[in-house]
Amino acid sequence: MQIERDILSKNDAYAAANRERLAQTGTLALNLVSSPGAGKTTLLVRSITDLEGRYPIAVIEGDQQTANDADRIRETGVPAVQVNTGKGCHLDAHMVGHAFDSIELKDGGILFIENVGNLVCPAGFDLGEAHKVAILSVTEGDDKPIKYPDMFAAADVMILNKTDLLPYVDFDVERCLAFARRVNPDILCFQLSATTGEGTEAWYGWIEETAAKARAAA
Repeated sequence: MQIERDILSKNDAYAAANRERLAQTGTLALNLVSSPGAGKTTLLVRSITDLEGRYPIAVIEGDQQTANDADRIRETGVPAVQVNTGKGCHLDAHMVGHAFDSIELKDGGILFIENVGNLVCPAGFDLGEAHKVAILSVTEGDDKPIKYPDMFAAADVMILNKTDLLPYVDFDVERCLAFARRVNPDILCFQLSATTGEGTEAWYGWIEETAAKARAAA
């Protein structure tokens, strides 16, 4: 337990430095977390494309191996830094701080951090972000929020993705939302399809409102 406390304490110090750096430019940083295959990258590409021109956007991509997702992001014209964690199951604040050195944080911009696909390890690591955003797809179990409570307790926002597939899967939306709110009564929930774009306007509205607060605080 002492080793774990030391690791988290050191991480929190790096996170605080990251947060200060982000605050200097009024950059809104969002930490996107999910299990593999929930649609993080697809949602990210759609969000970048739809928000193009409204904000300067940059991306930090976390994966154990390959630069496949970062390459997809770069195809949108947005700068992306790939961070490969090797055997590590999450990004930490030190990795993110190093990634800052390879990316320009423009005033009033948005930084999306796509974490390693995992609903366990990333829950305990602050990266300096303003909000953790947990993405859950309807092709997964509707009990995920109570099976992985630490993640949904740590997240400020839950996105229920792939809603276009609801007619074809056994997934109880109300049950899922109730489980999420049991773990975290204050969690904000959006239902959308990153593939069709249905429901994304509410998500973008929240981003715009939250980005305005970050700019005002700079």
